[in-house]
Amino acid sequence: MMETLRFQVVGEAFKKKPLDVKTPSERPAQYFGCKVFNREKMYKYLSKDVYEKMIDVMDNGTRLDREVADAVAAGMKQWAVENGVTHYTHWFQPLTEGTAEKHDSFIEHDGKGGMVEEFSGKLLVQQEPDASSFPSGGIRSTFEARGYSAWDPTSPVFIIDDTLCIPTVFISYTGEALDYKAPLLRALHAVNVAATEVCHYFDPSVKKVTSNLGWEQEYFLVDEGLYSARPDLLLTGRTLMGHDSAKNQQMDDHYFGSIPERVAAFMRELEIVALELGIPCKTRHNEVAPNQFELAPIFEETNLAVDHNMLLMSLMKRVARKHGFRVLLHEKPFAGINGSGKHNNWSLSTDNGILLHAPGKTPEANLRFATFIVETLMGVYKHNGLLKASIMSATNAHRLGANEAPPAIVSSFLGKQVSELLDHIEKADKDFLAMSGKQGLKMDIPEIPELLIDNTDRNRTSPFAFTGNRFEFRAVGSEANCASAMIALNSAVAEALVSFKKRVDAKIPEFEKKLAGTEHSAKFHAIIDVLREDIKTCKPIRFDGNGYSDEWVAEAEKRGLDVEKSCPKIFERYLDKESIDMFESLGVMTKKELEARNEVKWETYTKKIQIEARVLGDLSMNHIIPVATRYQSDLLSNVNHMSVVFPIDTADKLSARNKKIIQEIAERTSAIEKGVEELVEARKKANKIEDEHEKAIAYHDKVEPKLDTIRYEIDKLELIVDDALWPLPKYRELLFIR
Repeated sequence: MMETLRFQVVGEAFKKKPLDVKTPSERPAQYFGCKVFNREKMYKYLSKDVYEKMIDVMDNGTRLDREVADAVAAGMKQWAVENGVTHYTHWFQPLTEGTAEKHDSFIEHDGKGGMVEEFSGKLLVQQEPDASSFPSGGIRSTFEARGYSAWDPTSPVFIIDDTLCIPTVFISYTGEALDYKAPLLRALHAVNVAATEVCHYFDPSVKKVTSNLGWEQEYFLVDEGLYSARPDLLLTGRTLMGHDSAKNQQMDDHYFGSIPERVAAFMRELEIVALELGIPCKTRHNEVAPNQFELAPIFEETNLAVDHNMLLMSLMKRVARKHGFRVLLHEKPFAGINGSGKHNNWSLSTDNGILLHAPGKTPEANLRFATFIVETLMGVYKHNGLLKASIMSATNAHRLGANEAPPAIVSSFLGKQVSELLDHIEKADKDFLAMSGKQGLKMDIPEIPELLIDNTDRNRTSPFAFTGNRFEFRAVGSEANCASAMIALNSAVAEALVSFKKRVDAKIPEFEKKLAGTEHSAKFHAIIDVLREDIKTCKPIRFDGNGYSDEWVAEAEKRGLDVEKSCPKIFERYLDKESIDMFESLGVMTKKELEARNEVKWETYTKKIQIEARVLGDLSMNHIIPVATRYQSDLLSNVNHMSVVFPIDTADKLSARNKKIIQEIAERTSAIEKGVEELVEARKKANKIEDEHEKAIAYHDKVEPKLDTIRYEIDKLELIVDDALWPLPKYRELLFIR
């Protein structure tokens, strides 16, 4: 029987016991990176000459020649074989939001009827996956299968089970990027070049600027048995129906609360596996919603951090199943409670250890600080719509603007002191700079040296908040590839820095004439002059208030910020002239690549809504309506029996409630049937549209709203149908781990 099956599933889920997780006798620092071919392993398994050449490749981007590649492959294979490895794979990140890998063994024919284990530099450096089988936005046709994966030496090779995993880029036969890593590496190169040149105004010894990323991964855990009994969770990643639990997060008792025993066991094993793979896990805690948790690492270089996040999401799913859980990375798996994000803490630092978004101890250092703050804001202001597009998806659209998530309008919170600093620079008299012999530059801004890293409040409603020595891009979704946001952000900042330097250089001769050729003074006067211009220009992006308020939406529109809410239309920002010009001028992506990616985005959006519509239609017609009708029949039988046993007047009074429920069930099931019919018809019309952009808009405008209409009726039925008959685990069961 249906009710027996449901409660068997629930019961088995609650009976599961935590697995014993054996922590290694070593401390984490001892086994950290033991499954990574890092610099320590390179030093051990490569000759001194090859090691030095590899370090030069990794740190300075020098070309990797074939002989060095062969030597590296030989050392890498020796290390891998000693660790039980039998296969290797090029591990890459196609436009599916996941990762891809094809495993090959080391074995080759020895020419004598036997086998040998071989791994050459050629196999390490380049492979040929089938490019037509991955999303390409029309760059590759089905009959044009050739594509290439190429080793990224800046991201260390690692071992998963018996396989050597080699991080790679993925490009088409004609050279276009078909992944996230290739344009990310280009964007990181662009911001390195632009930021290094600006740093030379303050410190000519700077050789390199690195983009850093520290992500905070939020996620839900649900019991595997309950998950398996919810086809919507299984097929779409979220619940398409379900009435609120009487208790959810309203008591504020889950956030930072005691971690449940089973969850703690899962977290311990996940951290051990992650640390072995060089992922520097630092923080773990309960999040706001029931069954919601967070894991965060120490920040790393952005490219490596992105790889580690993609790897971690895969590890989470594997480890969770060993503990009787399923991980939900969907941004909004449950209606009415907090969704999951992946806050991206981003900063820039120099090769001599200076954080460019951190205040300094001298006026000159703080002028540098102000420069990088303002030019970051310039990039965010000019491309606020693009940055929103970089984090938008069909799944993240459910989260933005709800509960603790930031709104779908990009703005930046700076805090009182930094805001006052920028206002002071903007409004101060042009002669507020003075030179004092060899003491260097003096600035008439006495409060700057007193700035402290944490001398600013937090604003949870700000999508792009300054948090002391970095910016926190809070709008990124929990299941997203961080690379998407990092490509847009680093490119926008690089463009702003290029423009800044060009304008400063143009003003220096002007100030040299005014200041009798004192080059140092002229340079800093030019910097201040350009900063003033930019502070005024980017002021609309600065907002320290409540991002949830209706007043802010109206105000943001007045300021010229992008307030579009339609996901398919938000994607259009990638094809704005300003976006194309930026990406092409920096060498990050071509117009052709951008057009192809948008085709993929629109098609992906359509397919996600299409799948949800099909699942909801199936559940409505084959699960919900039959159960509701069955309960209705039971009530009808009860009413009929009442009329036999009792006088008519008495029977009418006794069965009044049941009659009311019978009528409500009839009305709601009829509304559901009608809604499903309209949903199917809307899908049919949308599916006839050939243009992917227009089809995605049709799915957003005509199909998606009908999901909520149907859900409303189902959730009301859940409250009146016999609990023993209801076919799906309810929120009160899904949201509380036992």
